[in-house]
Amino acid sequence: MAATPPHPTDRPDELAGTPVLVLGGRGYLGRHVCSAFAAAGARVVRVSRGAGGDRDEDGCRTVRLDLAAVGPAELTWLCAGTGARVVVNASGAVWGGDEREMTELNSTLVSRLARAVAEQPGRPRLIHLGSAYEYGPAPPGTSIGEDWPLRPASVYGRTKLLGSQAVLRAAAELGLDAVVLRVSVACGPGAPGNSLPGVVASHLAAGREELRLAPLRSHRDLVDVRDVADAVLAAAVAPAGASGAVLNIGGGTAVPVRELVDTMISLSGLPMRVVEDPALGLTRSDAAWQLLDISRARRQLGWEPRRTLRESLRDLLTDAGVVPPPVARAATASVPLNSHGKDSR
Repeated sequence: MAATPPHPTDRPDELAGTPVLVLGGRGYLGRHVCSAFAAAGARVVRVSRGAGGDRDEDGCRTVRLDLAAVGPAELTWLCAGTGARVVVNASGAVWGGDEREMTELNSTLVSRLARAVAEQPGRPRLIHLGSAYEYGPAPPGTSIGEDWPLRPASVYGRTKLLGSQAVLRAAAELGLDAVVLRVSVACGPGAPGNSLPGVVASHLAAGREELRLAPLRSHRDLVDVRDVADAVLAAAVAPAGASGAVLNIGGGTAVPVRELVDTMISLSGLPMRVVEDPALGLTRSDAAWQLLDISRARRQLGWEPRRTLRESLRDLLTDAGVVPPPVARAATASVPLNSHGKDSR
């Protein structure tokens, strides 16, 4: 049996001085990916629609570009001009976008990017961040492997799948050196305000006493956003044989979303009543169960999530200005993000 590769954070010198290009570098995942590469000594250029200085506080340089309007020639110039050896696609339209925007950013852009990277000399590696929502629904108790049927139930999932398929097609037909990471639900510091953890954090930060949500009946595989960034670093230094691989990146635990909300309130030490209102309906996906099998990423990348759910949520609350009480910081009981199966408590 082949030895498991070392975890990416245990080999900090492999990326030192490497030119890295991150599309969507100011998004939730992209910000953490940029910070992780910069901490490893890479020379990072982030691409973002937002303004940025020549060099930001984290040491990354920002190129301002509207990726929704960019053409093939501009993408080719961008890759060549930065001399990137690693290109990370962390861009895309999420749940707040309409179908047209999702198609442009999650599918059309990715197809153009894959071709542009494939045309670069020296075979840069493209790491594409896909989504667990590319898979079809799974019955409760199922661990979803990379061979699970690809039958997304939402526009978001369908457009993300088209993007991942474009990358894999370019790897097969054009020789693109690429890895697709299908990421579950990311949480942790800086969680976007339209995500469930972000909504709860903003209500707690505002001192609100009541939070009305759609019924909290589903289970989700939650992974800390910093662990996702570690997985990207691991994919960047993986052997050439990893090209064309699809790897699940998740927490390895199916967490009841009601428990997620209750844990955040408990960690905050603040009184807030949660009202589950059926009239609000479902806003994202009606999938009742999500649990990714991450054993392939363990074997091929030497990666596994290292942060617990409580740690991830506590850091999210701290980042949002809700300081957890000392008793919560000292607590040892936690819901692990890096164990298999259901909640282990």
